[in-house]
Amino acid sequence: MTKAEDQHSTNLRLLLFVNELSKTEGAFNIFLSCILDDYSCILEWPVWRREYSGRQSGPAVYLSLPVRGVRVTPANIFCTDQYLKVSVPPFLFEAILYAPIDDTNSTAKIGNGIIFFTLYKKEVAMWDSLTLVNANKEKLQYLRKNAVLKAHEKAKEETEAKKVTKQEHKKYALEATMKLEEAERKRIEDLKEKERQKVTKELELWKKQQKDAEKQKRVEKEEELHQEVEQLKEKKKEKMNKTRIPNEGTSKTSLKPTKGHGSYSMFSENLKEEQLPAPRSTATIQINFTSRVFPTALRESRIAEEEEWLRKQAEARRTVSADLSELEDLKEEEKNPDWLKDKGNKMFATGNYLAAVNAYNLAVRLNNKLPLLYLNRAACHLKLRNLHKAIEDSSKALELLTPPVPDNENARVKAYVRRGTAFCHLELYTEGLQDYEAALKIDPKNKTIEKDAEKIRHLIQGTTQDS
Repeated sequence: MTKAEDQHSTNLRLLLFVNELSKTEGAFNIFLSCILDDYSCILEWPVWRREYSGRQSGPAVYLSLPVRGVRVTPANIFCTDQYLKVSVPPFLFEAILYAPIDDTNSTAKIGNGIIFFTLYKKEVAMWDSLTLVNANKEKLQYLRKNAVLKAHEKAKEETEAKKVTKQEHKKYALEATMKLEEAERKRIEDLKEKERQKVTKELELWKKQQKDAEKQKRVEKEEELHQEVEQLKEKKKEKMNKTRIPNEGTSKTSLKPTKGHGSYSMFSENLKEEQLPAPRSTATIQINFTSRVFPTALRESRIAEEEEWLRKQAEARRTVSADLSELEDLKEEEKNPDWLKDKGNKMFATGNYLAAVNAYNLAVRLNNKLPLLYLNRAACHLKLRNLHKAIEDSSKALELLTPPVPDNENARVKAYVRRGTAFCHLELYTEGLQDYEAALKIDPKNKTIEKDAEKIRHLIQGTTQDS
């Protein structure tokens, strides 16, 4: 027999010996580790701990297990309702309990080389022994497997319970967060509403104060007007009294009776001439009539429109639409729109159209109600081929040249012609012809405008025939 065969035979005999030993001795959970090779065979056996002490009462069992020389942790202890196991290599303790216990409330305290168990019984009673006695091998295996299955199910239930509890905690936290956010939102809305009500009350109070102030001013103005009227009445009465006094003196002429008749005569020689008023002196009064602004006769004029035009022009002269703080560096004459308009006209006459536009721009900033500024700037834009700006300025001038009166006829004609010219340069002949015809309605005797309008008609007809 070779050496390998001899080693294999030795290992086989050792295994058979261990198997027979487990049957005869009744050892449970023997950990057998065999490393079989050509040179060695190693077997490891657990050391069973059968030394323990204990006592019991009606509701509980108290068990003390010595485990000196090893380090024990809660992970080394396994307990179910009827199975208790302590596995601390190389020691092993196992007990199949006599009756079920409450493994949830039961405790194990580790210290001073001892594990002290407090096992609470499910039913209050005295046990005959700590473990089952005379139990066969199959029953013990069944109880072990059942204990492991119950432990797995309990662990699974605890995991599910923890999961449900965690979900409930998340749900509660979410609901709490939502409630806090809702409370914060409500608080903010309440603050906004309070501020809104406060501002509304302040606005109403301000409006009321303004109304009271206006009413007070109106009352004071009425009182002042009433006082002025009373003063005028008193002055008028004083004048009337002054004029009445000499008349009364003349009416008191004494009429003496004529001699021998006993009656009064209005032609009596005794009338006192000094009581009669002196005769009026003659004089010449020169009257100057206000000349009319408009060339038309009064019977042909539209007084309301002419007065409105004059009023608008007067208001435009008083209007200053620019912030003079931006123009502090300018001279005093440069802040006058009329002076700037004249300067722009001189620039235009010399052909310096850009300088003229700049002058008109500054004048418009100072006063944007004068139509001649837009009209002259439109002429500059025509020369510079800024056709859209020319149309815009001409339209603005026409807007300000209202109401139509004889005094602004010439300016309206120029505005229509310049806008029509810009339209024609943009090949918008229909719009250009409309503006020329509007100019002809104002000045029908203008031959130049009439010839230009005819040329535009021919252009429109030619364009239509070509198309």
